[in-house]
Amino acid sequence: MRSYYGFVLPAIVLVAAMFLVPLGWMVLISFEAPGSFTLHWYREIVTSDGIRNMLWTTFRIVTVTTAIALALGYLVAFAMAHMGERQRLFLTLFVLVPFWLSVLARALSWLILLRHNGLINEGLMGAGLIDRPLSLVRNETGVIIGMVHFLIPYAVFPLFAAMTSFDGRLIMAARSVGASSWRAFVDIYLPLTLPALFGAGLLVYIFGLGFFVTPAILGGGRVVMLSEYVSVSVLQTLRWSLAGALSMVLLISTVALVYLIGRVVGLKRITGMA
Repeated sequence: MRSYYGFVLPAIVLVAAMFLVPLGWMVLISFEAPGSFTLHWYREIVTSDGIRNMLWTTFRIVTVTTAIALALGYLVAFAMAHMGERQRLFLTLFVLVPFWLSVLARALSWLILLRHNGLINEGLMGAGLIDRPLSLVRNETGVIIGMVHFLIPYAVFPLFAAMTSFDGRLIMAARSVGASSWRAFVDIYLPLTLPALFGAGLLVYIFGLGFFVTPAILGGGRVVMLSEYVSVSVLQTLRWSLAGALSMVLLISTVALVYLIGRVVGLKRITGMA
């Protein structure tokens, strides 16, 4: 047992040095003011209309993005789990190849596709479906499209793992007693894959809260989210304490979300440990 603790102790010290020390420093500067400790920066977050709007924009975009990514991810994972090996390999590569590209390359690609004279607007106008270019970029629509594209793989693979371990005999039993395919899906398949859906949603939502590059490029400065505001506070306006307070808001929101879903579904079921 002693040798076991001796083996894991360096890892514990390393994690503490790389995670807890920076986190503690961030907490300290969030209460820091010249010469004293204060709640000034937290009051600034509560009372400033600009910051409140930025936070509302962030949580609204992340919520919409998570809902779309989960819906599309569930469909893709379902298809992957119930198709032949060759088709599954093709679809897996279709999901993985964009996943391997850098987030910057993907954001720039969407910027080229979605701009006024981009491929999508040119195609729709050429087909006679629209008379003038749609505003698909430098707004929330562009940010949501880019984020959904990035986050879908994070929804697909946890759901795919849960669906491949699903016991198909349950569906066969339901069908044998007269249940339709849709009824068997709603009453058996969906409830049993619901913990994986919550787990994937949690993962996607937490990733979405920290998005920086995609909103900065596809939002064009008109859609500012939390991470970009923290970056501006640190690098341009030099309000490090405000950045620390905003980071604490992000951290507390994440912990609260994990706690809430854990209370509803159970963390062991979400993580597949139950």
